[in-house]
Amino acid sequence: MTQESTAPARDVRLLVSGGLGVLLCAFTLIEVNYPLLAPQSRLAFFALVGLTLCFLNIPVHPSLKDNPRARALDVVLAGLAALCCGYIVTQTDPLFDGWWVNGQSLGNRAGFESAYDTAIGLLGLGLVIEAARRALGLALPLLAGAFILYALFGAAFPDWLFPHRGYGIERVVAQTFLHSQGIFGVALNVMFTYVFLFVIFGAFLEATGATRFIVDFAERVFGRSSGGPAKVAVLSSGLMGSLSGSAVANTATTGTFTIPMMRSAGFKPVTAAGVQAAASSGGALMPPVMGAGAYMMLEIVDPPVTYLEIIRAALIPALLYYLSLILIVHFHAKRVAIAAGPGEAAAPGPDTPEVAARSRAAGVVFGSALGSLILFLVLGYTAFRAVTLSLVVIVAVSSLSKATRLDWRFTLVSLVTAARGVVPLVAAAACVGIIIGVVTLTGVGTRLPATIIPLAEQSLFLALILIMISSIVLGMGLPSAVCYLLMATLIGPVLGNLGVIPLAAHLFIFYFGMMSMVTPPVALAAYAASSIAGTRIMPTGLAAFRFALVGFTLPYMFIYRPELLMLTPSGEAASWLGMLLPVAIATLGVTCFAAGIAGQLSRPLGLGLRLAVFAAAGLLLAPGPTASLAGLDVAVFDVAGVILFCVVLAVDRRST
Repeated sequence: MTQESTAPARDVRLLVSGGLGVLLCAFTLIEVNYPLLAPQSRLAFFALVGLTLCFLNIPVHPSLKDNPRARALDVVLAGLAALCCGYIVTQTDPLFDGWWVNGQSLGNRAGFESAYDTAIGLLGLGLVIEAARRALGLALPLLAGAFILYALFGAAFPDWLFPHRGYGIERVVAQTFLHSQGIFGVALNVMFTYVFLFVIFGAFLEATGATRFIVDFAERVFGRSSGGPAKVAVLSSGLMGSLSGSAVANTATTGTFTIPMMRSAGFKPVTAAGVQAAASSGGALMPPVMGAGAYMMLEIVDPPVTYLEIIRAALIPALLYYLSLILIVHFHAKRVAIAAGPGEAAAPGPDTPEVAARSRAAGVVFGSALGSLILFLVLGYTAFRAVTLSLVVIVAVSSLSKATRLDWRFTLVSLVTAARGVVPLVAAAACVGIIIGVVTLTGVGTRLPATIIPLAEQSLFLALILIMISSIVLGMGLPSAVCYLLMATLIGPVLGNLGVIPLAAHLFIFYFGMMSMVTPPVALAAYAASSIAGTRIMPTGLAAFRFALVGFTLPYMFIYRPELLMLTPSGEAASWLGMLLPVAIATLGVTCFAAGIAGQLSRPLGLGLRLAVFAAAGLLLAPGPTASLAGLDVAVFDVAGVILFCVVLAVDRRST
């Protein structure tokens, strides 16, 4: 079959994909705000459209994207996915009670599923795993497959692998696909209720030009300072990443502008890519949106917390992370300038009055959207209602200027873009649902924590180290929110026994899920940055890891100093006075850490001073004993760290 003969089929496929994308957005906006279907039915319809889009848009292999037979297979798989998910819709929702097998809903047939039910469920499981492989690679599907094998053959496992009595294929399929404990459970519900709305929110903002405004705004703030282009990358990635929540998407979006800007200013390509990857990976840590993590915490943290409590707790650590990046690139730029001579030029601003006016109009839309979102949340609206109302604000405010106005074509394109952007998340959430279903069925979710609790009783620090390593390993190749959900599912029962605030423990897991984006050998954000910068993957990953190192210390800091989360050790809201000293000490510690990584204060630091400033950072960031001084409890390590930093600063200034 010739390329010309396949063109009509491709056009039809694109048209169908576009229609399904608009349908998915419209269904989600309506169903979330004004529910019509039963909970499992609406998630099944959400998965139906999402998986169909996955098979239509993502080929079985990139090399076969234009192969007629392979694309025909994709259409068949899309149809089968629609059939399997549609079966769940019709067998669970009262609207279709006339179609129920034997007059009973699927829920009422629990434990007595027919062979037809099991066959549909088994096919659906295979399609979900294949969709996840296409969208995310092999890591998550292999993990899901391992859990299915664990459920089937648990009786044959050795003691150290948590054996159980084992379950038949009918029970496993029922648990993971047919009922609401698996694929159509909490993970997909979070994607449907919260995440997809924010994907639409970000797509509409990007269509109005907000992405370009963010970079322009960052240029105006940092354009003429030392290391200005790198600071532009940090600030713009923080602003954009807070909306998208995806480290890879953030890197691909802002990195297109900022990496060439840094290279033209004199930064080495590997350094530019590393800065961008590290900055993009922190985007989901930054309130108010925080990717999907905040919404998952709403469903998982026990005792329950509100959305405002989550973003309030996340604010100071996120600011400290981006402060560390700003300081690192500042010190690095000064060091390079001293070694190689001046030559950093500020990135130019808008070229013409017309471009400047367009940027200002986009800035008004961006400010109105973000401001209205925060306002609605403060007024007590739920997160999904707040973002829905903010979408209305975007459309209304953007219509006031010709430069940002969205006509019906742009609106449809934005909806299709949003739908395509959520496809990997739908596939990931559905695949994670398989794992959650097996964890619930086998009880491993309670047995695994039983091995961590004794360790936590001996040493909280060792337990945190184990959780950190697990989060980073599981996060290799997975979206950070998916990694968090897996860890919260596997060790959630133990978090309440660690002796720390539950919200702090969940943020600890989420942070290290994000840090897996810049942890070699599988550092997805660094991979995206290296493709833009034209650098080798491993050196770029190591550079990103170095720039993001403060992100590996912050979770330990707020576990031992909950005031950084605006909380007291008992979990109550901390007073501003009570937060002042811990925040000041943490800021100084981050400054020392940044200086040590860059090897620069007012001048390049020699080996001795560099080790000393690292030691000061360690003292300031680590918990330690307290001593009574004039009736006040004084942290010994903090005092020693301040003194050591003052000594380093004095020696450094005397040498200039």
